[in-house]
Amino acid sequence: MNRQIMVRLLFFALLCLTIFHGSCTKEPFERNAGQSMQIAVIPKGTSNIFWQTVHAGALTAGKEFGVEILWSGPAVETNKEQQVSIVEDFIVRAVDGIVLAPQDAEAMVPSVERIAAANIPLVIMDSGINSDHYVSFAATDNYRGGVEGAREMARRLEQKGQVIIIGNDPGGASTNEREKGFRDTLEKEFPDIQLIGFEYHYNDRGKARAIMDDLLVRNPDTDGVFCSSESSSLGALLALQASKTTDRLVFIAFDSSPELVKALENGEIHAIINQDPFRIGYEGVKTLVRHLRGEAVEQKVDTGVFVVTKENMNEPEIEILLNPNLDSL
Repeated sequence: MNRQIMVRLLFFALLCLTIFHGSCTKEPFERNAGQSMQIAVIPKGTSNIFWQTVHAGALTAGKEFGVEILWSGPAVETNKEQQVSIVEDFIVRAVDGIVLAPQDAEAMVPSVERIAAANIPLVIMDSGINSDHYVSFAATDNYRGGVEGAREMARRLEQKGQVIIIGNDPGGASTNEREKGFRDTLEKEFPDIQLIGFEYHYNDRGKARAIMDDLLVRNPDTDGVFCSSESSSLGALLALQASKTTDRLVFIAFDSSPELVKALENGEIHAIINQDPFRIGYEGVKTLVRHLRGEAVEQKVDTGVFVVTKENMNEPEIEILLNPNLDSL
C-alpha cells in the first residue's frame, strides 16, 4: 500500500471518529437557525385515555415552549422489551432530552444509565426509577393516592369490614406506592378494617375480572374493593356488574375512563382516586426545557391527587379531569 493511500485511509478513519464523538457529546441547544429542539416523550403505554391525556399535555407544553415532541411508547404497559428498544432508538438519534415513564423501576435502570452516558438530560414522569440519573420527577404523589383511597373506603364502611385489593404489577413503582399507601393507612388508622385478599392483574383487564370473580367466590363476605389502576378498575367493574354486587360492595377505583365515569354517575363506583395526566405530560416537558435553558428546576414536581365522587364530579376542576381536552392530539 503506497503512502498516499495510507494517508487517505487515516484521514477517513479520523473523520469518522470525529463524527461519532460529536454525535455522542452533542450539546442539546446547538441548533441551526429555525431548527427546534427535539424532546422524546416515552410513556408506559399508548392505548388508554390516561396516556392519551399525558400526550396532549406534552404536546401543549411543546407548542408553548417551541420544541418538537417525539412521542413513542409500547401499546401496552407490560412490554418492557419494547420500551427499552424505544429508549435505545432515541439515544441513537441523539435527541436533546427525554421524558420517560418507566414501566419497571428496576428493569429500566440500565436504559436510564445509557441515557446518562449519552449526555442526554432526562426527566422521569408518572412512575419512579431506582436510579438518580435524572433531572426531575414529575408525578402524582401515588402513596398519598393510596392513603386517600383507604380513608374514603373507611368513611363509607364506617371504619369496619373486610376489603380486597387488585394490584397492578410488582415492578410498577407508581401502583406499588398506591397499594402500599392503602395498606399502611388501613393498618395505622383503621384496625377494624381487615385486608383479606390481594392479587396482581398485570395490566390485563380480563385477568382483573377473573381475579375479582374468584375473590368474591372465596370471600363472599367482602365489603369493599380497591383497585390501583384503570385496567384493574375496569376489570373489577365488569365482574361486579355481572355478579350484581355493585349495590352491596364499596368500590374505590383509581384513574378515570368513560366507562368508569359512567359507573361513578350510576352509583356502581363510590369514588375514583384521580390523577392529572395532562399536567404530568405538561410538567415533564416544561421541566426538561427549563433545565436545557440552564434554569434551576425542582427535583420533584407533584401533579396532584383528587378524590372524585358523584357529589363533586360536576365541579369545574374535577370535570376537566374526567373529560380532558384532547384537541391537541
